[in-house]
Amino acid sequence: MPRARYKSLVDTFAEDIRSGKLAPGTRLPTHRQLAAEHGLALVTASRVYTELEAMGLVSGETGRGTFVREIALPPGQGGGQMPVAAGLLDLNFNYPSLPGQAELLRSALRQLALSGDLEALLRYQPHAGRPHERAAVARHLLHRGLAVQAEQVLLTSGAQHGLAVTLMARLKPGDIIAVDALTYSGFKVLAETLHLEIVAIPASATGPDLDHLQALCRRRPVRAVYCMPTLHNPLGWVMSLAQREQLVTIARQHQLMIIEDAAYAFLAEQAPPPLATLAPERTVYVGGFSKSVATGLRVGFIAAPRAWVKGLERTVMATTWNVAGVMSALAVAWLEDGTVAQLEVQKREDAQARQALAAQVLTGLSYISHPSSYFLWLPLGEDARADQVAMALQREGVCVSTAEPFAVSAHVPHALRLALGSVSMTALREALIKVRKVVQW
Repeated sequence: MPRARYKSLVDTFAEDIRSGKLAPGTRLPTHRQLAAEHGLALVTASRVYTELEAMGLVSGETGRGTFVREIALPPGQGGGQMPVAAGLLDLNFNYPSLPGQAELLRSALRQLALSGDLEALLRYQPHAGRPHERAAVARHLLHRGLAVQAEQVLLTSGAQHGLAVTLMARLKPGDIIAVDALTYSGFKVLAETLHLEIVAIPASATGPDLDHLQALCRRRPVRAVYCMPTLHNPLGWVMSLAQREQLVTIARQHQLMIIEDAAYAFLAEQAPPPLATLAPERTVYVGGFSKSVATGLRVGFIAAPRAWVKGLERTVMATTWNVAGVMSALAVAWLEDGTVAQLEVQKREDAQARQALAAQVLTGLSYISHPSSYFLWLPLGEDARADQVAMALQREGVCVSTAEPFAVSAHVPHALRLALGSVSMTALREALIKVRKVVQW
């Protein structure tokens, strides 16, 4: 097929979709039907749809066909990729905050202003953080069941930066990382940016399918596994001790690095030991204070095997030189005076209250969650399309996330992730009532 004719067909479809002539949710002809109708080779017909999908105009779904997307929905909505428009009830982002936190900051800034080493905070800091800051984080991790020395801890500019530092220091472009088929959207973006190949581990009801991971490692040269064993985002599971031990066994057998994301781990009480405790020689434990304290704090941390610390520290230097001294001083002060521990307890109780409200409002709907998490996963009916549901909710003044930003495999389920922690309880009730109405419509 001449290039001009092939491009003309792509342009025609694009114009019909953008003008509304082809409405959102319209099922397009199969690849074979398109080829027969226009006298194309099957590979060329497939290429037409591939280009339309790359333009964000259609989505291909295994076993279902190719559908026109809801293009009025802001691109990237759902995974924290874009800010939410003013006036919308935000069930997309999670930035849990409690009454009185601004006063905590005001008080902490006053105390910091009176401290003896204030001038030192205006200068460059050690790349991995000052020794007493690293020691404070190590003491904090002990309460989570992870015993590490201060020398194994590095401060980062948030947990996302900690993940970036880990990938950049320990992997190279083209390396393969196994991740859950539904995973943290920010990790997907990071892996793609660093040209790492991510392969999906199917999910069971209570965690990743580890038999599939074992088979995958036998077929392909997997270098690392990224996981959230304690309060998974977005599915909320907490892996059992037996599952963690099986994962560690596989990692040791195939020489995998384990990247343990503990961003929400503080919300789960009496969880099994971290993977970094079970496999300290190969696990990088990444966390931060965005969820437990405040997203604007931007202080995170890595706990890693001693042999890896120098490489990780060099990458911190290359990417940000050091964590901002004022921010790290605030975070450590709150660790040492018990503020972080207090906020973790209060936010756990807050999350439980929000889950209880969701259970009340969404009675009769089937969804997946943890009783202490700040989000829930809402699968949609067989005939529902997530982009259209999200658009309908946006018209009702509610912003939600579809499954797309979280999905690693080719199959993207039609589901919503609802973030519960960013609006008042009154606004949350209002938003959830609207979700129920739209989903059941």
